[in-house]
Formats: sequence, structure tokens, C-alpha cells
Amino acid sequence: MNEIAGQFVPHGVGSIFLYTHEAHPGENYPHLTSMEQKQRHARALRDLLGVTRPVLLDALDGACHRAYGSMPNMTWIFNRAGSPLYKSDWTDANSISNTLDYFVDALARRRNRERLVPFHVQRLDYRGSDPDQFYEGLARSGPKAVREFREAGI
Repeated sequence: MNEIAGQFVPHGVGSIFLYTHEAHPGENYPHLTSMEQKQRHARALRDLLGVTRPVLLDALDGACHRAYGSMPNMTWIFNRAGSPLYKSDWTDANSISNTLDYFVDALARRRNRERLVPFHVQRLDYRGSDPDQFYEGLARSGPKAVREFREAGI
């Protein structure tokens, strides 16, 4: 996502990472109980993943996450007026890049005085799934996170 964010800066597109909560708490990254702890966890995640975008913290009770649908690894794209242009229940670089390309092109078309009218689209996208990488992430949180995920049978 860092690379995509950088590619669209020349087009006036900003990008943030909203840290909501520990999806799979464990011994190393337990359930959050204070904003100070949340800030430490967010910094560790930023450093571990190499996030270069600004990292914002949701409220401890997850108010922002809930307000925008509580999706597991969501992405939202808003226009400058704050209207949602895109929402996804999973962050997928290909889908996001495709969407940003589309809206940058639409903006260029509007600047060329082409008359455009909005319409809604619903589509099913596909993302890669790497179970080994997923379990590596769970393991970073600790054995409890791995055990609870396996016990959930998801």
C-alpha cells in the first residue's frame, strides 16, 4: 500500500493507515486497554510492516471502525468532499490501484469538460491468500492468537 500511496501523490491523493485494534490478540500484542498501549502497538506494527503513510489511531472503543462498518481489513476511498467512492471489506492493492486509476481518469475527463454522471457499481474482487504468511502474522501476536484462531475453525 505504501507504493500505491506514493504513486498517487502527484494526483493529489492522500492515504492514511487507521489503526483500529488487535484483530487477533495474543501474549505479545494483547487486547488493548489504554491509548498509550495502543500507540505502542501501532508504532510496532508501523515499524514491522514498514508503513510510511501517516498512522492514525481509532478511539479505544473502536468508534471509527464501527462507524465505517467494522470490516476486518477495510479500505475506504473518499473524494475531497468526504463522499465515499469505494469501500472494501479487505485491503487488496490491485483493487485499490484499479479504483484510483479509474477516479484519476474520471477527474481528467471532467477537467476536459466531458459531462459525467455517477452510477453505483457492485463487484466481487479476488485477492491472493497465503496461509503461511497469515499464520506468521498470528504468531507475532503470540501462541494464544494462533490457538484461538485454529479453535475458531475459520
